[in-house]
Amino acid sequence: MADYWAGRDILSTRDVPREAIEQIWHKAKKYDDAVTHKKSYDKHSGKVLASLFFEPSTRTQFSFQTAMQRLGGSIIAFSDADTTSVSKGETVYDTIRMVESCADVIVIRHSLEGAARLAADAASIPVINGGDGANQHPTQALLDTYTMFQKKGKLDGLTISMIGDLKNGRTIHSLCYALANFDCTIEMWSPPQLKLPQIILNDISEKVKVVELESLDLSNSDVVYATRIQKERFDDPEEAERYSYVIDAESVRKMKDDAIIMHPFPRVDEIATEVDSLPQAAYFAQEANGIPVRMAILDSVLG
Repeated sequence: MADYWAGRDILSTRDVPREAIEQIWHKAKKYDDAVTHKKSYDKHSGKVLASLFFEPSTRTQFSFQTAMQRLGGSIIAFSDADTTSVSKGETVYDTIRMVESCADVIVIRHSLEGAARLAADAASIPVINGGDGANQHPTQALLDTYTMFQKKGKLDGLTISMIGDLKNGRTIHSLCYALANFDCTIEMWSPPQLKLPQIILNDISEKVKVVELESLDLSNSDVVYATRIQKERFDDPEEAERYSYVIDAESVRKMKDDAIIMHPFPRVDEIATEVDSLPQAAYFAQEANGIPVRMAILDSVLG
């Protein structure tokens, strides 16, 4: 198929086909040298990425900016909306209409669900969703599936366990839709109050096998995808403390020897640092994959 992503907004993984996900994997593999050897490619000289982060970010923001620089492009950015005219009452719509005249592509993160779609409706250039509230984080799902493919050689036939805050975890929501393209099994464990939204469960259950675990049993997992309890999504942050859990070295000993553990970060206390040195820990490699995957995304979107 032609490049699915060329000139396209990337707002959600809900309707993204398997072939398009695999296109990103194969292109990202060509850019792995950007991490291992800090290699740059002069492919998009003169192109500008507008990086608009209304909500805090480390990995997504830095990896998009690094990706654009490694492709030979440049960046205009803010990471604190209070330093812009938003602090004077400017709307997201007006901010986007101003920024589109300065850039060739926009990546936006915002605390409100639907903000990325609003930006895409306002802009005449491609808009990439870097996370909108508790809704979606599509480029994270692309780098997550790439990491699984890289570490396990396939996604078909895997049992992938998603644990933690499945209700508020936008990385979980995007990853669920992406995985629904593959012949895998998704196991889910969360505190009862933090289950996956029913609408997403209904959508993916039509395409992929989903098993809801009654207890945190990871013995059958090929991939463990752990997420933090998202305190900032709670009206009472102290309530979130009741839902904490931890994967420690003892937990890992009960897992398959060739299982991998992933986490979209930031982590709080849900994976003990003693796990970092174990062969199952794949989350730092996952984090590094943000650069080649987002290089592949930007390269495709910019054509």
